[in-house]
Amino acid sequence: MTGREPPWGTVVFDLDGTLVDTIGLIVESYQHAFRTVLGQEQAQERIRAWIGQPLIRCFQEASPKHAQELFAAYTLWNEANTERLLRPYAGVDALLRDLAEAGVGVGVATSKRREPAAWALRLVGLSELVPVVVAMEDTPVHKPDPTPLWLALERCGGRLGSAAYVGDAVVDLQAARAAGMAGVGVLWGAGLEADLAAQHPQALARTVNELRALLL
Repeated sequence: MTGREPPWGTVVFDLDGTLVDTIGLIVESYQHAFRTVLGQEQAQERIRAWIGQPLIRCFQEASPKHAQELFAAYTLWNEANTERLLRPYAGVDALLRDLAEAGVGVGVATSKRREPAAWALRLVGLSELVPVVVAMEDTPVHKPDPTPLWLALERCGGRLGSAAYVGDAVVDLQAARAAGMAGVGVLWGAGLEADLAAQHPQALARTVNELRALLL
């Protein structure tokens, strides 16, 4: 804690690759689905670029004819391997506690479905630290559309002039800009630094400590 006023009264976070380390789990789930249904894997770079977007949209992009079959194969394998492969990011829990202590409203806006999002937060002990979660089912459109961010901000009781969105993907920063929120990119998730920097975010954080310095 620094003693200065936090720059944003509300901070909304992405989930996968930002608050919870699901990147390995997601990549392997995609590859399992593609191997099982199509008999071949996808380039890992393509998969990492999909992270942050709804699954079915990505499968429709990859193979419209097999999108539902791919989705089913992904979901089955992902659920069976979540507890084995999901990991916490060190220091995130303390950061969320300190934000709450400083009076900052905290929420999540994710393209992940509600049930697996809640499960991920429980597994890393963050459920009680994130009072607002906007999931895939909560809005008809998804990042980079700003609607999920606006809904999370509304549920947090925040206002646009004092709000930031924190995420690890290009679509996160695009959504923040479209929403009129400050975009903060983190570099421990799926996105590449050059790609995130090209979105001209308010800031980039390489570590949780750097993010703490930005938010507090």
